[in-house]
Amino acid sequence: MTDFRALRVHQIEKTLQHRFERLSLDDLTAGEVVIRVAYSCLNFKDALAVTGKSRIMRAMPRVAGIDLSGTVESSSDPAYRPGDAVLVTGCNIGELLDGGLAEMARVPADAVVPLPAGLSLFEAMALGTAGFTAGLGVKRMLENHQRPDMGPIVVTGPTGGVGSIAIQILKSAGFEVVALTGKKADAEDYLKQLGADEILDRAALDLGKKPLEAARFGGAVDNLGGETLAGLTRNIKQWGTIASIGLAQSFELNTTVMPFILRGVSLLGINSVDVPRAWRLDVWKQLAGDWKPRNLDRIVRRTLTLDEVPAACDELMASTVQGRYVVKIGG
Repeated sequence: MTDFRALRVHQIEKTLQHRFERLSLDDLTAGEVVIRVAYSCLNFKDALAVTGKSRIMRAMPRVAGIDLSGTVESSSDPAYRPGDAVLVTGCNIGELLDGGLAEMARVPADAVVPLPAGLSLFEAMALGTAGFTAGLGVKRMLENHQRPDMGPIVVTGPTGGVGSIAIQILKSAGFEVVALTGKKADAEDYLKQLGADEILDRAALDLGKKPLEAARFGGAVDNLGGETLAGLTRNIKQWGTIASIGLAQSFELNTTVMPFILRGVSLLGINSVDVPRAWRLDVWKQLAGDWKPRNLDRIVRRTLTLDEVPAACDELMASTVQGRYVVKIGG
């Protein structure tokens, strides 16, 4: 393939604009591994970039897409051979480096993960960065001694990609799961299908204002930040852990140290971009094994073509999506 199709974001004066373009490998950022892309997927970061709502890209122009799966076309690194099935999530693709919303990609070798046994190329992107982030959050909670007998884990933003997959991973690990959502009326059936044991309406839940409230949750996976995360710190039981993953509500956090020094609560930050390679490989092994969601088909809202990506990004920005969008590029 001498040239290929890609969804690329440009800065035109002070605005960001996406374009479908024909590129060659010479147009892409440097990397040791060339991959023929089979699938990508859409995350909130992708929606921000494609719609131009935020400059998450640190250089322009760049091919969008922070995830991809496919087969190796060529590699100057002997660890990879033509035909190898691989995936890439995070690692600065679609931000600093050219990403996965293209028929071909060129990426650094240390960003590439061999496709684990138990996952197809499609399933790898049904999980994508969302699944990896959820898995990394649970991994760190377990390493911090979170146990099912400490009480239920509350998941905020449970209809999004991270929340949907976190529910299923936590259930696989033996935890009771409470889904805290602002879309209870529309999402109840979906969340029950994923395995949530209890569904709470965020607007009706009073997390209190005192430095310490009556502890009701063993821990939390939080995608919101802001007032919700601050409220959760006051409601976590002794030695419980909160995995802080997102900031859909706010990047600010106004709380006290009381939960941390009197109850031993831990607040763990989850960064899915720059992750030690050994951790990355371990999480993907788990996602292909014991943590593989049984209802992965229910999490995938729709499989898109590359042409349908811009409209789907608008839907993601409007917060009307339950679950995940997979993008079929090469098949």
